[in-house]
Amino acid sequence: MPNTPFFSLKNKIKQKNIKIAVVGLGYVGLPLAIEFAKKGFSVLGVDLDKDRIEGIRRKESYITDISTAQLRKAVLSGNFKAEGHFNSLKEMDVVLICVPTPLKKNNHPNISYIKGAVKSISKNLKKGALIILESTTYPGTTDEVILPLLEKGGLKHGRDFFLCFSPERIDPGNVKYTLNKIPKVIGGINREATLLGAQVYGNIINKVVPVSSSRVAETVKLLENTFRLINIGMIDEMAMMAHKMGIDIWEVVEAAKTKPFGFMPFYPGPGVGGHCIPKDPLYLYWKAKKFGFNLRFVKLASDVISYMPLYVIERVKDVLKNRGISLNKAKILVVGVTYKKDIKDLRKSPPLDIIAALQKQGVNVSFYDPIIPYLKIDSINLKSVKFDKNTLTKFDCVIIATD
Repeated sequence: MPNTPFFSLKNKIKQKNIKIAVVGLGYVGLPLAIEFAKKGFSVLGVDLDKDRIEGIRRKESYITDISTAQLRKAVLSGNFKAEGHFNSLKEMDVVLICVPTPLKKNNHPNISYIKGAVKSISKNLKKGALIILESTTYPGTTDEVILPLLEKGGLKHGRDFFLCFSPERIDPGNVKYTLNKIPKVIGGINREATLLGAQVYGNIINKVVPVSSSRVAETVKLLENTFRLINIGMIDEMAMMAHKMGIDIWEVVEAAKTKPFGFMPFYPGPGVGGHCIPKDPLYLYWKAKKFGFNLRFVKLASDVISYMPLYVIERVKDVLKNRGISLNKAKILVVGVTYKKDIKDLRKSPPLDIIAALQKQGVNVSFYDPIIPYLKIDSINLKSVKFDKNTLTKFDCVIIATD
């Protein structure tokens, strides 16, 4: 076997004699780290959030998908530890990047966390290491941004390191499709990088799907969530139309989904939250603009969905008016404030937009959520109320925002 960086790392992965670093220990990074640790790999977690590092050192989980028992077992096994700096990356054979990729106020991509992580990694990179970006981003980020940053100091891809993109597909709170059951797409800067990445993930994922390039892998994730955004926007608009026509959209969807082919049910709601669907398609929309192409469906669907919290309030206003109550004199209870049920995740949660908009109009609004004891976000500063018959009788309207 040739003594090249590729074959050297390939052999180490085969023998499970590699050290893995996960940069970013949130909803994506921590489950990855724990899964590799469960398989016997030496895993280092890196995060600049001191609270997360302290939580791991106390062996206390801070995300829904990883129990404290799982975290404790991984730490006590000696396979997993966490640090708040990048110094130990000099010993790591594989580095997974799982940092946030939010939107700027103008809906343009913000990849500053990726850039910051890559710059720190490049200063502490072990020769021959494999770097895999998991953070959702626009097509071209891996080869146009990360690769030049890594090679800026004289490093050379294929000689000093290998680089891939593999989109995270974690669905927080989904017990049916856990991390290892979700097929893993992987695309590298070259074929060798792709093979190494697939080999690494093959240790924890049931099915790995190699693709021809990092750009294809980047676009896969954006296609998945653009598909969902557009269909959610469509059903939201259909719901508004159906209301005008006096038609029950829920009955329509239930009947339509009896067709065994050519239809997939989507359901209307107060908006879309979480870390993916509200943001990812707008990354693609921005990149398409750079090529002189206007992704009209994305913008339209995003606008429709963004309007839904206000539409909910308009519907509430009409219901109250029919009962002789003006909106600004009503007492309203919002039930459920997370963006989906059974997870402690408030990122871009539509119920928060509803509460903020109601408060802005002078409405006396309260909330109840069994897993969120209080809200202190921007202008909202509320404690969850008790949920019983006596409490409910005090309100003029109850909005079930999250089931």
